[in-house]
Amino acid sequence: MNPTPSPLLQQTYDLRQAIRSKAHTGPTSGLVQGAMQGNVVILPADWASEFLLYCQKNPVSCPLIGVSEVGDFNMPELGHDIDMRHDIPEYYVYRNGEKVESRADIEDLWQDDMVAFVLGCSFSFEHALSQAGLTPRNIEEDVNVSMFETNIATVPAGRFSVIPW
Repeated sequence: MNPTPSPLLQQTYDLRQAIRSKAHTGPTSGLVQGAMQGNVVILPADWASEFLLYCQKNPVSCPLIGVSEVGDFNMPELGHDIDMRHDIPEYYVYRNGEKVESRADIEDLWQDDMVAFVLGCSFSFEHALSQAGLTPRNIEEDVNVSMFETNIATVPAGRFSVIPW
């Protein structure tokens, strides 16, 4: 007998299903209040150890929430029935460091050597701010969160580094 999921778990599952079916294609900020949300990076396995080290050396800019097994697009430790190929509203595809396309799923791009990384994002604490009477402007205006470039360099690891202009 399966226990009834909590309302929060049910809401997160329902949102992922809406994204997977293409019924929801926009930002997810403020949609499931109280749930942890993340940004996703998917790389071939031969890049994964360097990116993991990069995240470990830069925990403020790359707070690591989860890492998939090589080739496994499911992440059961983060939630029920997560499919990293379909459950994100918009994937940016990069080749040779350049963004080449944006798409709604990456099933046809997934390879047996892929590793998915989930990094923490600001969406996770928006609900706490709202409960304290400090509702973020992006929630009030129903727009995506503001993003800024910084002049703070990250600590390099292998092929990964960010050196500001």
